[in-house]
Amino acid sequence: MTGPVFTSRLSGRQLLDSEGFSIGRVRDVVILPSASGEPPWVLGLVVTLHRRQIFVNLGRVAEVSVDGVRLRGGTIDLRRFSRRTGEILASELYGKPAGTVRVMDVGITPSQRRRGGWDVSALAVGHGFGFLHNSMAVVPWDKYPELFKAGALAEQLIGLREMHPTDLASAVEAMSAARRRELAEALQDEELADLLEEMPEQDQIRLLAGLGLERSADVVEEMEPDDAADLLAEMSPDHRERLLAAMKTVQADRLRRLLRYDATTAGGLMTTNPLIVPPDAPVAQVLAEIRQPETAATVAAQVYVCEPPSLTPTGRYLGTVGFQRLLREPPATNVGQCVEETGFVRPELSEREVARRMAAYDLIGVAVCDEEGCLLGAITVDDVLDRILPTGWRKSEIT
Repeated sequence: MTGPVFTSRLSGRQLLDSEGFSIGRVRDVVILPSASGEPPWVLGLVVTLHRRQIFVNLGRVAEVSVDGVRLRGGTIDLRRFSRRTGEILASELYGKPAGTVRVMDVGITPSQRRRGGWDVSALAVGHGFGFLHNSMAVVPWDKYPELFKAGALAEQLIGLREMHPTDLASAVEAMSAARRRELAEALQDEELADLLEEMPEQDQIRLLAGLGLERSADVVEEMEPDDAADLLAEMSPDHRERLLAAMKTVQADRLRRLLRYDATTAGGLMTTNPLIVPPDAPVAQVLAEIRQPETAATVAAQVYVCEPPSLTPTGRYLGTVGFQRLLREPPATNVGQCVEETGFVRPELSEREVARRMAAYDLIGVAVCDEEGCLLGAITVDDVLDRILPTGWRKSEIT
């Protein structure tokens, strides 16, 4: 990419799925000002789909071209778009005064700070209105930083949104109930899910209590399955069932399976969505999946090779392959030829025995399989650390 993509030129373009089929049309771009003097963050796109406006995270975008905006694989959230505190629509900036000129367009580029993200990098300014090449100049965004001022309250919330989830969880403890509600309303569902994963379960329940049932279900769906199951296990049976009933069927069924296991066993520790690939997948394809911005580092560290189906519970589990091994293999090699025998554990194994086994064999992750050898899930080393560290360790680590 040689220069910025101008947001007005995105408007009206088709949103395409990974196969090139049209989903809807782009109508606007959602921008979040930065509280630290860094470039404003481009959160995503407002897309019209069947006369409904939805939000599509820009991290899901694989390519922007003359044909349209193409997404990576996976599903999109069809809930109606709702703007949160501090967010700006690019179209609202068009025509705004900037010194002696007016904003004609907003330029965005892939972020140097956020993997897979985009930032506002430039403004097209000129006299009059419209994108007129003979009267237009392209300037850095920070020549007119006042355009991205969002007000005192919004800037405070924006500053909180930029914190690491662990630090934000610590800050939330000192907040009033009213400020917690404001923060929850300002965060996107995936951001709020990241925050909840860093909080004790009882604090999670209190924070969710201020949200409606539908939004609570949406947020829990964004959490890692093992963390979501731990949260649900702390709720009253009635509250838990209402929340599960409000969730999408696939996610709810997955969480119900996890809730069957004792919290102190391998089944209670595991996540049900590790990175699973079939044995005939080429190494190049697997590396492309690992590089997806939304893939967490702990998940990307190794893949689990299984016969179809590739959703848990899978077909027969064959073994794991670490990403370092993948980097050393020819791109066309089938991943099944690279399988490493690391063994697996049963879901009823105690968490202490899981920790002992992972430490003894220097494992960064371990498969959890049923009696037929089908993969039920996987446990990563951070899951074990979270469980074996003393209660309150999150509070004591930040001084």
